[in-house]
Formats: sequence, C-alpha cells, structure tokens
Amino acid sequence: MRTLASAGIIRPIRPDRLVRTGIALARWGPTPAAGSCASAIRYGDEIGLIDEQGTLTFEEMHQRSNALAREWRRAGMREGDRVAILCRNHRGFIDATIACSKLGADALYLNTQFAAPQITDVCAREKPPAIVFDEEFAELVADAGRDRLRFVGWFEGHTKPEDPLLEDLIASGDPSDFQPPGERGRVVILTSGTTGTPKGANRKQPASLDPAAALLDRIPLRAREKTMIAAPLFHSWGFAHWMLGMSLSSTVVLRRRFDPEGALKAAAMHEATALIVVPVMLQRILKLGEEVIGRYDLRALRVIAASGSVLPGELAVRVMEAFGDVLYNLYGSTEVAWATIATPGDLRAAPGTAGRPPHGTVVRLYDEQARPVANGETGRIFVGNEMQFEGYTGGGCKDQIDGLMSSGDVGHFDDRGRLFIDGRDDEMIVSGGENVFPREVEDLLADHDGVEECAVIGVDDERFGQRLKAFVVPREGQRVSEEDLKTLVKANLAGYKVPREIVFLDELPRNATGKVVKRELAEREGSSPG
Repeated sequence: MRTLASAGIIRPIRPDRLVRTGIALARWGPTPAAGSCASAIRYGDEIGLIDEQGTLTFEEMHQRSNALAREWRRAGMREGDRVAILCRNHRGFIDATIACSKLGADALYLNTQFAAPQITDVCAREKPPAIVFDEEFAELVADAGRDRLRFVGWFEGHTKPEDPLLEDLIASGDPSDFQPPGERGRVVILTSGTTGTPKGANRKQPASLDPAAALLDRIPLRAREKTMIAAPLFHSWGFAHWMLGMSLSSTVVLRRRFDPEGALKAAAMHEATALIVVPVMLQRILKLGEEVIGRYDLRALRVIAASGSVLPGELAVRVMEAFGDVLYNLYGSTEVAWATIATPGDLRAAPGTAGRPPHGTVVRLYDEQARPVANGETGRIFVGNEMQFEGYTGGGCKDQIDGLMSSGDVGHFDDRGRLFIDGRDDEMIVSGGENVFPREVEDLLADHDGVEECAVIGVDDERFGQRLKAFVVPREGQRVSEEDLKTLVKANLAGYKVPREIVFLDELPRNATGKVVKRELAEREGSSPG
C-alpha cells in the first residue's frame, strides 16, 4: 500500500469518482477494460494516449473501445473468441486490446516480423475467428485471413482497403458503457521463437495489485506522468508497461516504428519521464553520438527501463554515462514474467548483473538432478511469482521444481544476492570434457573497445567434440582483428573457451524484440548450435 501510494495510484479523489472507480474495478477485475474504465472516471478529460494520429483522452479511449466491442459483437464475435492482432505501436492496437477485454475475448498478439507462413501456422493452431492487421501487412495475412473476419487497424494509403477499418467501426458504434462479460478474456503472447516455432503463452490477469507494487518498488514510475513505450506492444515487455501505465493512468506516447533519433525527439517533445526499450534500441541510440543526443532536452527522463534480451554490462555503463543513473534492467521471459530487476546502483556496482528478485518473486538455482546449487555456482534458473503463465496454448509447459518454473536460462548469484545470467540452458556445450556457456565469452568480447556486439555459438569439432565460434560486429571507427580477440579471451579465460573461429559481420540477425537469433547464425555458416 505504501508503494502504491508513493507511486500515486492511491491518492485522494472526489468521493463520487472514488465510488464509481471502485465499482468499475470490482466489475471488471484487473483487466485492460478495468484500467480503461477507471482512468476515464478519474481523469476523463486528460490525455491518455499520444501517437502519430494525435491525442486521445481517457474518456475517448474508453468510448472508442465500447463502440468497437459492440460492432464486433454485431459482426458475430462472442465471449470466449480469440482475436489475432498484427499491429505496430499505435491506437489501433490499444483499441483492439481493450475491446477484446470488454467483449470477453482473448487477444492473440502476432509478431510484426513474422513471415506469411508463420502467421498462417500460428492462426491455424490458435484458430482465431478474427484478425486485426495494419494495412501494410495485408499480403502477409492473405492466407491466414481466409474464412476469418478481417479488420484494418492502421491505414495511410489513398485507396481504402476492402476490409473494414477499426476507425470506421468505432465511428459507427455505440460508445455507451459496456456490460462486463461472464468470463474474462486472456492475453496470449507468443514466445520469441529464437530456438523454434513460436508458442502461444496463456497469461491470466493478476489477482491483485501486488505485481504492480513489486515493479514500482524497484522502478520509480509515477502516476499521471508520460511514458514513451518504444518496445513492441506485442511483446511481453512493451505490453506489461502499457498495462502498468493503465494502472498509473499514465499518458502513453507511441510511435509505430522505432527510430533512434525519433525516439529521443518524441521523448523530449512530450517531456517523457520514462522510456521503455529493448537493449538493441539503446545500442542504436548511442550510435547517434554525443552531438545528436545533446540536441534533445531529456532532463525529465527519470527512468530508462530495458528488457527482452541480454543487456551487456559495457552497454549499461555507456547508457548511464550518456543519460545519468536512470537505467533499470528487468530479467524474465514470456513464461515466468519477471525474475529480477537491476537498479542503476546494481548496474554501477556489478555491470552485467540481472539484479535481485522484487517483492513477491522467488528465484532459485538447481542442478540437473533438481538439487539446489551452492552460492556462486551455476545452476538452472527457476522462478515463482503471481504473473507466470498458465501453459502453452497448444499444450505443455516449462519444467517445474518445487512449484517454481524454469526460465530456460542458467546463472549464478554473487555474494550480494545479485543474479548473473550465464547463458541458455540449451546452449551449453561440452568442449574437451568441460562445460562451456557462450555468455561468458560474449560478455568478455563485448568489453573490447573495437566490438559493438557479438554472439557465440557451439560448433562441432573433431578434436574437442565441440568448440565455440564467435560472430562479431566491429564498432564504427575502431579496428579489431581475429587475433586481437582470441588473445583477449586467452588472457582472461581458460583455453577451451577461446573461439576456434571469429567471423566479422555488419550486423547480427535479430527478431522484433532485439534478441539475437542464433539459429540463423548456425544455418548461415552451415554449423549446428551447441
């Protein structure tokens, strides 16, 4: 309660609005619909969303989703249906998500970097009767959209598409208050698919405000401030911050596509106090250089929150040198939600750390025999909290021990209780009888002044069984050789951790959330990952 009061979620309001807010929360529960209703009651005339089409007040957002939910019902959609959403960061994504919640339908988020066959496969498996997509993706959904209701979330051409626009449905729909469904809809977020076919992860809504309080206790976001969400909304990190923003009645700033200078410009223009990113976005922002970054007044920025992929210690330090001690790093996964949060103090004291578990989260490390490992030793990471998922939509779940769920990674704790990620549990290779995790070598290489970023995989080796192979993107304006980097590894790590080969690339293959897709590196080089 102290945390929620400090964040401004609990604050004095007019008695009539307090009663109406309480009734709305009781009727809708902790859902996107509840956040929309509560914000409209408390701050109806204030701006809740800013995107490239302009601004929307909280009352307008509430009425738009009411109208859309009614039009969808008229089109034949019902409680318990599933709506696939293939949209970038804009109001159409928000309208569709809140309308799903009010209708009692599940929102299935599709990755905007999916190819047409992936979209078709996911829709065939998840069977949504409707799909919402930006007009730019019309060709990609041509096959998946057959025999489904189709709606266009964003259109900027000259000739209107044949499929109905969300904006037209909203304009013609009844905006009056909507009755809550008998059963609340869920959010289905797909896994990243870096190691295989993306899976749908069923996520229930939280039973209380405890998860929000846990995050706000470590990341100092405050009510009625402005948050720019640059991370994709279809990903759990971007979506979580939009939901948190709804709880805080924050003004959310969105841009459909990430552009490093555009993000700084928007954050400065709207005096955003928080910027939500994935780590690769920070790399691209820093590449702008001091002169470009210095053009924008970011004194209001108190929080840069990063998650979704590895945040190298070297990158964390450079970000704080550029923007001050405002960087927070959350470690988690689609399945376990969050596990740990690193504050600026953690990142200064131990660059590369994933931080400590927030309140209400348990993190333990186990060996392959499900035995707890000693402090300082590497083990499989298992997590427990109120937000972990309920299983894959196609069946199955992650490994569990003592009621805790596997994050899919291995790591160790230092003597201060800070977690460090050593790698994926399926990336471990055995080289000459020794266990090796690529992450340790990646972190060391990333510290070199001539390295912008790198990735390491395991490849077959006749002598050692397996060896490491590194892929390196050189830093602009710096010179570095294969021998330089091998010498660095030899000087700091055991000999069997020295990469057999180092390949220089212009960029690493990534998915839409910034994760390096190592499978593509292995396929490109004709090698097999460890």
